[in-house]
Amino acid sequence: MKNHEYSLGYQTFREGFVACLPTILGYAGIGIAAGVVGKNSGLSVFEIALLSTLVYAGSSQFIICGMLALSTPLSAIVFTTFLVNLRHFLMSMSVAQYFKKESLLRSISIGSLLTDESYGVLTTAIQQEKKLSFPWVSGLNITAYLAWILSTILGGIIGNWLPNPKAFGLDFALSAMFIGLIVLQIEYPLKKRMKQTLTILLTVCISLYSFMTVLSVEVSVLIATLCGCSMGVYLKDDN
Repeated sequence: MKNHEYSLGYQTFREGFVACLPTILGYAGIGIAAGVVGKNSGLSVFEIALLSTLVYAGSSQFIICGMLALSTPLSAIVFTTFLVNLRHFLMSMSVAQYFKKESLLRSISIGSLLTDESYGVLTTAIQQEKKLSFPWVSGLNITAYLAWILSTILGGIIGNWLPNPKAFGLDFALSAMFIGLIVLQIEYPLKKRMKQTLTILLTVCISLYSFMTVLSVEVSVLIATLCGCSMGVYLKDDN
């Protein structure tokens, strides 16, 4: 029975853990940098760990630390964090159809722990037409969650001795990780639908560049994502 399930693509928690390993270096680099920034903003190691546990978003945590250093009102911090993380609603909705048979509690757990990196790994598996399971996604998400928390704690601990993470190239860790994820994202679609894939990527790039000239980065990313999704739906219907 186990061999039959595996042949259909059902994956275990351990396989989800293994799938997350390539992104760990990226989490570690940017997480340590976030911890260092948090420490230099006056947060304690405990507060850094609590922020990572509750917010669990690198870009938001950097912004929060900067706003705290400027004594920004709490309402402004909450609103800004909500705006920056709004893209997670889009990511969760785009994969929700693959977990319709899961309970509400399981669906919430998948969506609440989904990040840019784990979303990249998850959608790559979807594009490769692998049949997914809740244990596999849990292994992926929980591994990423723990890696992020531990990385920021480590950054908070060494924050006093590492005031400038950019000097060690840690600021590029996130960019490098996303480059690797986008390569995995486009490799499989290009083999099947090169024209459609390139059209969607071009739509996203043009939209992002256009809207960033008049809007904030966060809003521009959301609009560019919607434009790319709309183009994907149009090309699918056209075929």
